[in-house]
Amino acid sequence: MLYLTRKIGESVIINDNVEITVVEVRGKSIKLGFTFPPGVSVLRREIYERIQEENRAAAAGIEGIGDILPPSAPVPKSD
Repeated sequence: MLYLTRKIGESVIINDNVEITVVEVRGKSIKLGFTFPPGVSVLRREIYERIQEENRAAAAGIEGIGDILPPSAPVPKSD
């Protein structure tokens, strides 16, 4: 993990296209500003982890889908 010290108004650049700026410091809270290109996803960790958990649960539910669905009829071969 990289640790940096920044003051209000100072930034960090990541991969030439993501900029993180310290906007405000109030007590133990820091307000950050993010500048990034369209299509880049930025999520708080707790939201990201919840999405991952829901995806795992959804994938686990699909494993037994063959037991629920009726068998499909064979497709006739066309010569």
